[in-house]
Amino acid sequence: MPAHEIIVVDNMSTDLTPAILAELASDFPDAPLKVIRQDREQGITPTRNMGFDAVTADVIGRIDSDSVLEPNWVQATAALFRDTSIDAATGPVTYYDMPLRRYMALADDSARKAISRLVKQYHFLFGTNMALRRTAWEAVRESICLDADAHMFEDIDLSVHLYDDGFSIVYSPDMVVGMSARRLDDSPKDFLAYITRFDTTYNHHGLRKKRLRIPQWAYLGVYPIAKSLRWSLKIREARKA
Repeated sequence: MPAHEIIVVDNMSTDLTPAILAELASDFPDAPLKVIRQDREQGITPTRNMGFDAVTADVIGRIDSDSVLEPNWVQATAALFRDTSIDAATGPVTYYDMPLRRYMALADDSARKAISRLVKQYHFLFGTNMALRRTAWEAVRESICLDADAHMFEDIDLSVHLYDDGFSIVYSPDMVVGMSARRLDDSPKDFLAYITRFDTTYNHHGLRKKRLRIPQWAYLGVYPIAKSLRWSLKIREARKA
């Protein structure tokens, strides 16, 4: 199933992004590709907001620049949102630059299902792979934290505002997206600083429940194993080269 529209927001890129997008538009003239520029400020939150605001479809799908959609992603997401009780959804990821990809995909799906059960009400959206109704976005648009980039996870900030306004968020194992594991290349100190954004996000909203920190603990728990796998893959690639 094709997407109704594909919106790419270029946030002050200095690489070949404009040229690549122009080539794509030329190669696929019938594709519903729309490129917009966000030059006011650097950051995920204002860039995401501009993209969401430009959507004309009833459901907004959001991925990151390193995301790779499974061929049935649009179809699976559209089918999910036929349930009118669902306002937003997130799904699992596969790490395309990690070894044991099939195992890692199953582990990710199992972990996210478990986390969704444990955290109960405050299900969080994963920015790499998420969708929400345009009406839900318009309802929370003016209340989200515009400075979320600095100290928080902007996708979790959005999740909290959606939940607090009475919107439902679900986990769907059928919405599968590939992503890079490049975050594992960070030093342990930098990775820890990144993961503690769970704390700063929830603390900012006055949410002190320990179960909301379960994703943070889970990521920290698997970090040593995942980093070892990542390095083993790099060593093998270096030997082949």
